[in-house]
Amino acid sequence: MDQRRVVFVIFDGFQSLDLAGPHDVFQEAAGLSGGYRCQIVASRRGPVRSGSGLQVCAEHGVADLDPTGIDTLVVTGGNGVVQASRDLALVSWVAAAAASARRVASVCTGVFLLAAAGLVTGRTVTTHWALAERLAREHPEVDVDRDPIFIKDGRIWTSAGVTAGMDLALALVEDDLGRDIAHEVAQNMVLFLRRPGSQSQFSLPLWSVQPRTDPIRAVLSAIHADPGARHSIADLAGHAGLSPRHLQRRFTAEIGSPPAAYVERVRIEAAQRALTQTDDPVATVARRCGFGTAETLRRAFHRNTSVAPSDFRDRFRSTRERI
Repeated sequence: MDQRRVVFVIFDGFQSLDLAGPHDVFQEAAGLSGGYRCQIVASRRGPVRSGSGLQVCAEHGVADLDPTGIDTLVVTGGNGVVQASRDLALVSWVAAAAASARRVASVCTGVFLLAAAGLVTGRTVTTHWALAERLAREHPEVDVDRDPIFIKDGRIWTSAGVTAGMDLALALVEDDLGRDIAHEVAQNMVLFLRRPGSQSQFSLPLWSVQPRTDPIRAVLSAIHADPGARHSIADLAGHAGLSPRHLQRRFTAEIGSPPAAYVERVRIEAAQRALTQTDDPVATVARRCGFGTAETLRRAFHRNTSVAPSDFRDRFRSTRERI
């Protein structure tokens, strides 16, 4: 198999995991298929200090690396991206490399460098949730979606922060080499296989308040173990060993929302995964995820996401976002 040339762009103050995570995904895939050759470029050849202080040796500087012939250009993010976006030599090289590359990707705030190079005008992109508002303010020519962990718009792929770069890299590998190779890479690296781009940066397990007591932990475990099961207040009270009224008070106090609202959010996230990863009809997804009917699912989707289930599926289908 011909090797695809993957070039990573780093700069002083880059986020080390934005490089190491995707780089290792491609290298693992290369070991399985021989399909990739990875290179690292910076403004100058030699050691480049990441934001955490870790130094990485860039084997090339922009002055000595031909910007043509690149298959995949990956721009890292990090606190140093603002200064990097003012480096005319680096920005010009990125623009030149992107002009002939088959596809261009950014991890986290690397999209700021893509924007500085004029590569995402009129595109829909994502970035780390904490920087999305700033990106939209500084680059009104870009449509910023702060929710998904990665997005594909044409040949431009952008991702959210840090570990989302590995999800993006897995999606790129799957796009090139198929699901079997991507699956094996994920298994070898002990990764969650192909976390879909549609998954929210604001998923409930990540952002909800963590329970303080064992009874409420037991309730959350039961909900997440099987979102489609019966989760009436009486059922949940049985998991907690509390009366329904006592559970209602305790759950709301510890989690910050009533049990029914929490169950609905978990079911919505389960339905989102099913809609993007399977071909099942919406009615089937609704039954499996605990909504009963497609109409009930549709109403819940509108309350939580402001879109219909079918529109969500069209937008975030598989890893091939926005083809």
